[in-house]
Amino acid sequence: MPDLSIVIPARDEAEGLGTLLPQLRSRYADAEIIVVNDGSTDATETVCQEHGVTVLNNPYSMGNGAAIKRGVRAASGDIIVCMDGDGQHDAEDIPRLLEKLAEGYDMVVGARARRGQAGMHRALANGIYNRIASLMTGFRIEDLTSGFRAVRARKFKRFLYLLPNGFSYPTTITMAFFRSAYPIAYIPIEVRKRSGRSKIHIFRDGMRFFLIIMRIGALFSPMRLFLPISGSLFLTGCGYYLYTFLTTHRFTNMSALLLIASILTFLIGIVSEQISSLHYRNASDGISAADEEDPPL
Repeated sequence: MPDLSIVIPARDEAEGLGTLLPQLRSRYADAEIIVVNDGSTDATETVCQEHGVTVLNNPYSMGNGAAIKRGVRAASGDIIVCMDGDGQHDAEDIPRLLEKLAEGYDMVVGARARRGQAGMHRALANGIYNRIASLMTGFRIEDLTSGFRAVRARKFKRFLYLLPNGFSYPTTITMAFFRSAYPIAYIPIEVRKRSGRSKIHIFRDGMRFFLIIMRIGALFSPMRLFLPISGSLFLTGCGYYLYTFLTTHRFTNMSALLLIASILTFLIGIVSEQISSLHYRNASDGISAADEEDPPL
């Protein structure tokens, strides 16, 4: 067993933690277990204290991503496992994540089967997100939003400043790892029915996930986003100019607007590409070749 920290964000998850924490304590007695109590109003803190785990209390709810960031900053292990506190994730799957990580990956994600999604609408939405993110990155992404993952702590902590405070932190960290050429693997997992009510709302948070994909897509590989848009505007402008030339023998303002918009979009893509490279250069500043060597599992 490597030097392991388990980080669990929790908001009103006393019921789920009451089942999960005893399993973790008996199975991973030497692991550091950190529960970030994100402004809970139930007995979450009491349950954590009863099972002797480290609990970090937020005075009010800051969001799932904010809880993960606080827990990861406090973690001392070389390997960090992030999992939900609602009882969906099985502690027995952690060794599978670690075994895959030992094959040379920097992050291993537990990918949920379609039947493990909370309803068909959630499964359909996640399928769309996975497809869009795969197109953005050029890699197959099997579960973009899964909160169950094992990751090398040193590399995870480099990107904490990029992570949003909401539920979309898995989206951001996944794309950041792909952008930095840190290998990611997926293993299939079965998830249980969660305890309590979900904190995610499909329409509100679904739009947030989509916007995060667009934002990180621009950060990950801006020209994958801006080049098709620029090309579409350019072809539309040329087509409209051809139509007006054949019908009225004129070059219209609309044609000029579309062509100028295509040029501006292309230039924005170039600038964004340069900004993107600065983000990831800053993430690796001060990292020596020795630091890149990860301890064996």
